Amino acid sequence: MRLSSPTGSRRQAPPRWPVLALAAALAGCAGLTPQDARLPDAPVPATWSTGSSTTGPATSLAQWWQRLGDAQLTALVEQALAANTSVRTAQAALQQARAQVDVQAAGLAPQVGASASAQRSRSGNSGTGNSFQLGFDASWEPDVFGRVRAGVNASEADARAAEASLADVQVSLAAEVAVNYIELRSLQQRLAIAQSNLASQGETLQITQWRLQAGLTTSLVAEQARAASEQTAAQIPALEASLAQSRHSLALLTGQAPGALDAQLAASAAVPLAPHELAMAIPAETLRQRADVRAAEQRIRAALSRVSQAEAARYPDFGISGSVGLRALTLGALGGGSAVAASLLGSVSLPLLDGGANRAQVRAQEASLEQARIAYQAAVLAALKDVEDALVSLRGNRERLVRLTSAADAAGNAALLAQQRYRSGLIDFQAVLETQRTLLSTQDGVATTVASVSADHVRLYKALGGGWQPQ
Repeated sequence: MRLSSPTGSRRQAPPRWPVLALAAALAGCAGLTPQDARLPDAPVPATWSTGSSTTGPATSLAQWWQRLGDAQLTALVEQALAANTSVRTAQAALQQARAQVDVQAAGLAPQVGASASAQRSRSGNSGTGNSFQLGFDASWEPDVFGRVRAGVNASEADARAAEASLADVQVSLAAEVAVNYIELRSLQQRLAIAQSNLASQGETLQITQWRLQAGLTTSLVAEQARAASEQTAAQIPALEASLAQSRHSLALLTGQAPGALDAQLAASAAVPLAPHELAMAIPAETLRQRADVRAAEQRIRAALSRVSQAEAARYPDFGISGSVGLRALTLGALGGGSAVAASLLGSVSLPLLDGGANRAQVRAQEASLEQARIAYQAAVLAALKDVEDALVSLRGNRERLVRLTSAADAAGNAALLAQQRYRSGLIDFQAVLETQRTLLSTQDGVATTVASVSADHVRLYKALGGGWQPQ
């Protein structure tokens, strides 16, 4: 399946001047064919590995983060898109590419310059002489075979590729902010789980110490209870350190110093969740929203134009130049009619012997075109892989979350029953210890998997090219 087909950059038809008829005919023989202007085929499957459809209208994912329903996340993404250093660098590169278009386009227009000079000279005993000049020079090279126009087209395609590269930076940045934010909220949930379990284990430790003082249990049981409590407590500093690092990462992504978001993100909140219907149908045409695929298309267009430019360099160049000015021996005489001087020159140049340099340049540009076509295929294949990976991971984590949620409910009931029976002296401490460990593990697993499901949605949005607005 082919995602799109750009229009190739063809040389302009030469004017039908009798003097140029033969040269124009020769130039027309070497033009690009429609086959050269087509994008290479890309193998898009009929269905995704999860059974989702690849047909139907493309979905707009320009501001996908708003679907997560978290106002703070939306604010962070928008701030990052406005202030991140990578975005600003890509914006500067785009400005440079657009300026280069103007540089190339200037070659289509006549060039006009002004000059003025004053000279005082002396030769032997003949006395001193003065000379004053004031004038305008103009030159123009008619773009008969489209060499300059092809260069302009190539620069315009480069500018559009730079624009797509900027969009690609925005896509990656929005996804990175979202993933870091999801990790932050997940760490807050996991910290709360660890603190809750530590409190429960602390109660159990207190009961064990009372029973030890009453001679109803052994020191071994008391030490086991203390070891379990300390082991849980040891997780809290690590979680707090990870939380601080996540806040620092988000501050950096939004163009701020580490610590700038500490107060803003101090309060705990739930992990933002995406709607489930996104993965039901993902049209293959949606992949054209990917900025890297569009950039690859524009690089093919630029390469096509440069092939045309190299071919046009093998044919004659025509030039027209002229000047008009005033020349006199005194400043007062510059206003007289006899001081006017004018000239007009027409020229033509044709490369005859260049050692095969021009033909080699055409071959070099054709090789660059083939590289651009291969790079486009690679971009499409990478897009397909990203979508498939995100879908497979999303499906697996959803199934895992269902199982872990059920396990966490059962572990919570078991821990409660075990603690009640231990207080009554009906079971030994080993059963309590095992149920508490299982509860902490399953609850932490649920919190981690919830974050993984949400992050999988973010990666799917990124794989589909969401995060920028096509012009």
